[in-house]
Amino acid sequence: MLILWLKAMRFITDMKYKIIGFTCCFAVILIAVFAPLLYQDYRKTERVHQHEQEIPQEPCTDPADGGLCTYLPIVKIDTDGVVIPGRPIKDDGNNRIYTCAADGETTIAAQMDIIGNDSKEYHHANGTADVSSSIRIRMRGNSSRAFDKPSYAIRLVDKEGENNPLSIMGMDAHHEWVLYGPWLDKTAIRNYMFYNLAGEMMSYAPNVRFCEVILNGEYEGLYVMTEVITGGKDGARLGLRVNAKNSTFSGYLLRLDHQHADEEALNSFTTYTYKTPFQLQIEYPGSRNRDAGLTEEIRQDFSDFEKTLYSYDYDREKHGYTSMIDVDSFVDYFIINELSSNADAGNYSTYIYKGTDNLYRMCVWDFNNACNNYFEEELPYTGFFLNNRLWFEMLIKDEDFTERIIQRYHSLRKGLLSEESLYRYIDETLDFIGPALERNDARWGSVEQQAKGLLVPVSRNLDSRSAAEGQLKGYLRNRGEWLDENIETLRQYSASSRVKQYNEVND
Repeated sequence: MLILWLKAMRFITDMKYKIIGFTCCFAVILIAVFAPLLYQDYRKTERVHQHEQEIPQEPCTDPADGGLCTYLPIVKIDTDGVVIPGRPIKDDGNNRIYTCAADGETTIAAQMDIIGNDSKEYHHANGTADVSSSIRIRMRGNSSRAFDKPSYAIRLVDKEGENNPLSIMGMDAHHEWVLYGPWLDKTAIRNYMFYNLAGEMMSYAPNVRFCEVILNGEYEGLYVMTEVITGGKDGARLGLRVNAKNSTFSGYLLRLDHQHADEEALNSFTTYTYKTPFQLQIEYPGSRNRDAGLTEEIRQDFSDFEKTLYSYDYDREKHGYTSMIDVDSFVDYFIINELSSNADAGNYSTYIYKGTDNLYRMCVWDFNNACNNYFEEELPYTGFFLNNRLWFEMLIKDEDFTERIIQRYHSLRKGLLSEESLYRYIDETLDFIGPALERNDARWGSVEQQAKGLLVPVSRNLDSRSAAEGQLKGYLRNRGEWLDENIETLRQYSASSRVKQYNEVND
């Protein structure tokens, strides 16, 4: 009888553990299935590095008409002969004025056709379009509007002129795009490379694809189709939800930059306390989905964050900044911009956004001048700069933040950001776009002709693509070596003062 009882107890015990085991497995499955619903990863699709795609090995068979034949996507734009507006002129007071179309609008109507979405086969200029849409187009940029080779802002529209989001070259569907035309960057790869590297590190960085452009039947060279930093439906781009007027915000995007004439500055805490000479503007939600009440709500919300960050107890666990930001995002932003010496970061074209999870994140933008590319005077490869820039000047005072930078940097230098990895990325990308670069130079002239002797000393003006490659590699080598030796000196910025203990408060 006792034996039977013991067997029964063992059976019950075994069943109990089996039930627990099944329950745990079921819980794991539920977490795996529903976790994305609880917290949204801002990357909807896996990062694609275009230059890693297979390309056709056989020579291109030229079309009968002798037109363009390439394994890069072809973007054909037809304006029906109308000049694309946006070239700057100057008034009597030497102020820049951006020209408009004949009807006074800042954009004109045009047609855009894209032939080819990948590089697995050759595409011909007279081939069938994979994507077609009416567009509104203008020149974009600030100083870059004066370059011989312009960049363009494009909005996809339907027949009624309403936004027409489409997937382009494998990137998530949206109606806003930039056709970036490399001009100052003689390697043509800085934005492509650093956006992609940042995209491997951070929740989001703009996706990019090389392409070749034909405007009104004329070849215009190598371009980079680039995602505009904005919200996006169904998790695309920043994954922010569209805000209707008079609604509460569910995420927003701000840009720190020079104030444009037609933009209203967001008078947040760091602005009205004169902690920055630059201005914040609301990039998302756009003006059509934002009234005065929502604008003020965003201003107050962001001011609350800045007040917390610039307070004496900013690093407290309970009431400090760590509950308001994705710390990893700020750490990675610091590293990628310091490594590349992207000196505009934290001043111009600086994007910060609040996600639907109520955490602030940084987003990279504009590496055109990175790695001492085109500053009039030599940019040293020594020293830090973001430690003195808005928001980071406070973050860097926190021992935990600086330590996370140091450890993350050491980890990345063993892999993604190692000198070997960076050199390989440069070599493979340049090999990938090599034929397109030759066609680009045939259109715009040699690198020496493009340089125009603007840099000091004169020896910095590059005279070939190979010289541009050498300059990029050389600067990354020197900068990386200096950071390897000096990254731990960041701790000096967060050294505790003797009186800090008196600022400690009980939570």
